[in-house]
Amino acid sequence: MTGSRILALGHYQPSGVLTNDELAKIVETDDAWIRSRVGIRTRHVAAPDETVDSMAAAAAAKALAGSGLAPHDIDLVLVATCTATDRSPNAAARVAAKLELSAPATMDINVVCSGFTHALAVADHAIRSGSATNALVIGSEKFTDVVDWTDRTTCVLVGDGAGAAVVTAAAEPGIGPVLWGSVPQMGGAVRIEGEPARFAQEGQTVYRWATTQLPAIARQVCERSGIQPADLAGVVLHQANLRIIEPVAERLGAVNAVVAKDVVDSGNTSAASVPLALSKLVERQEIASGDPVLLFAFGGNLSYAGQVIRCP
Repeated sequence: MTGSRILALGHYQPSGVLTNDELAKIVETDDAWIRSRVGIRTRHVAAPDETVDSMAAAAAAKALAGSGLAPHDIDLVLVATCTATDRSPNAAARVAAKLELSAPATMDINVVCSGFTHALAVADHAIRSGSATNALVIGSEKFTDVVDWTDRTTCVLVGDGAGAAVVTAAAEPGIGPVLWGSVPQMGGAVRIEGEPARFAQEGQTVYRWATTQLPAIARQVCERSGIQPADLAGVVLHQANLRIIEPVAERLGAVNAVVAKDVVDSGNTSAASVPLALSKLVERQEIASGDPVLLFAFGGNLSYAGQVIRCP
């Protein structure tokens, strides 16, 4: 095998939905202000008994069911998250136990919002090297646990959920080379710190960096896969803010692509946002099997990672 491909996708969102009008009852804001600033109208909020690993397992079970593989076929589980509360067992190990997997390697990866695309690259590398054959790659976040509900600049942004992909060895690679990096000197622009941990960010700093720097980096991702942006069928950016997604996609030049805008209904779900949005696009058949799709995430640590994949 010379590469890997995504075999199937799955996602999970809690049933609880928080609207902008409901938010306006607990913090000084309103629907018009939120929509104009970030483009979000609703977000899903996990129940107290829903955890990062339970949501991850639900999304992974859906992806596994669609893959045609059995639980014992999975030999690597990666969970991208920055909101898991326990250090050990990690979320990946708990997912493996819930799904009754046999003896997989289990790792959590914390690169905040770009965690899933980092984890997808790690799975691809592991499969290319022969260290794994079939991997579950999951992004799962319970971001409402770490938000300050008195801060209207951040509490309006976040939501909970999970997205998952089954990745398998393939003779014809369906996951392109990753381009990843960070701006560590500006890492403090997005933070989850303190006790209890709370999410905070320098919104204007992140906005300027994302809208000015990321289009060129996203084009480099396409170059690494030998594809022109105009030939992309889909673009799935980190679902941070509609005011970032739209200009970055436009400046990228993906004029024929379906651009994921799940942020409108789901809010910013951090590491879950890319697989969650991608799974929905595939489920709604907005992109077809074999179509080239750019996955590109950015955010916490001012880190970024992206690759062009072939739609399962």
